[in-house]
Amino acid sequence: MFKTKKIVTDIVSGMAVIAVIIFLTLSIIPSVSDRQNYSPKFTWITVSALIISVLLVVYRLHSRLIASQRHKCLYDSKTRLLEDFIGKLKFCYSYDDFYNIIGEVLEVQGDCSVIFLNRTKSYVLYNSPDRLTSSKATIDTLEMSYDEQWKDGFYLMGENYGVVMDYKKSRGFFMVCQGLHLYVFCQYTQLFDQEIYKELFDEYCAFRKRTSTISDLSEIASLSQEWQQLATTQRSFLPHVMPKIDHLELAAYFRPLINVSGDYYSVLPISKSKTLLMLGDVSGKGLAAALVMGLVMNTVKILEDKDDLPGMIKAVDKAIKGMHLQDKYTVLFIGIVDTSKMTIRYINASMSDPLIITKSPAGYRIKPLTSNCSVVGIIDVPDVEPDEAKLFRGDVIFMSSDGVSEVMDDQGVELGDTELYHDTITKSATKHPKEFVDDVVNLVMSYNGNKKLHDDVTMMVAKVVE
Repeated sequence: MFKTKKIVTDIVSGMAVIAVIIFLTLSIIPSVSDRQNYSPKFTWITVSALIISVLLVVYRLHSRLIASQRHKCLYDSKTRLLEDFIGKLKFCYSYDDFYNIIGEVLEVQGDCSVIFLNRTKSYVLYNSPDRLTSSKATIDTLEMSYDEQWKDGFYLMGENYGVVMDYKKSRGFFMVCQGLHLYVFCQYTQLFDQEIYKELFDEYCAFRKRTSTISDLSEIASLSQEWQQLATTQRSFLPHVMPKIDHLELAAYFRPLINVSGDYYSVLPISKSKTLLMLGDVSGKGLAAALVMGLVMNTVKILEDKDDLPGMIKAVDKAIKGMHLQDKYTVLFIGIVDTSKMTIRYINASMSDPLIITKSPAGYRIKPLTSNCSVVGIIDVPDVEPDEAKLFRGDVIFMSSDGVSEVMDDQGVELGDTELYHDTITKSATKHPKEFVDDVVNLVMSYNGNKKLHDDVTMMVAKVVE
């Protein structure tokens, strides 16, 4: 329905634009041309300006109309049920979570019946507690009709559970992803807008991949001799290379104390001028910290609205608490650098102060981006508003875990409390971020007396350039 309405709107808008252009061309040009005071050049400039103005007005009206139609079709109708299901599915990290939202949304709110099959093993993972889906005959029919080789995708079902092409005859649908079949029986399937199904299938596949990754990490974590494999899996969450971003140079460093780490960082371009920077540290060391690290990275990655920093903090908090790992939490810094507005908008959840190193008449000076939020994942996180700081060309944003600033010399003095530390980062601010990182790494190692480190060392540097 939404797709049809959009096509009609596009056609009507296009015809309106053509009609206006023809009208302006036929009515205004002769009128202006008759006046000897105006040159032909002025005439065409006038008409062009009017046409551009009309196009802008039509474009804005068209965009608002499409948005209104989408909201009405997908949110103010039966389709809202699947939208709610998709929204909750984004934050499912286990099959228990998945079964809960099936019950809460599809069964209770939508009066649907559901069967979830592992066709590879011919095993029923879940079925709704009603006569239809508890019937052996129903399950046997589905298994006989759709074998384990059935192609991944989304399909509509008719009265007798067969695939139908006529949307109006559908009485349910099913999705297949890597041998897992999800069947949803619903008498008003024909009322769902067809646009919603691709989004639903994509999110179902993302959930399948997400649970598979977490399952793999958990299995590896149970075998101490497989730590190196876990470390390799964990590193796959981190950026392999820094993205190319206009007006922003980037570099990072990651050195875990043992094979696996609770430190993490990420760079996610949001738009041409906006870039999300994140660096954090999970409490503790070892396998559990690595699992939480992967969970945090995945949670941030799948969020659609990356401009919503408070929402991002809430989502990370919910995800960590959902793992039910005792005493696990994270400190983290998330900031959005806007090279158009020349600002960084950020939330610092108890991270060792990230810094802006900026040039002043007296030389480079340091501006800390102080904490404005509690730790995440173990206590209730209050509502928090992002802070904002001004940026200038040449500014360096320096983020690091406490393994950098808290490294000690033989006298027990922390590096972050020394003039040597401040002198090093201000002098290095003139360099490329990669050279800046190298200078700080060399300082950490030498200050530690080249002894064994006692914490993970992670840092990321972003420099605003022309």
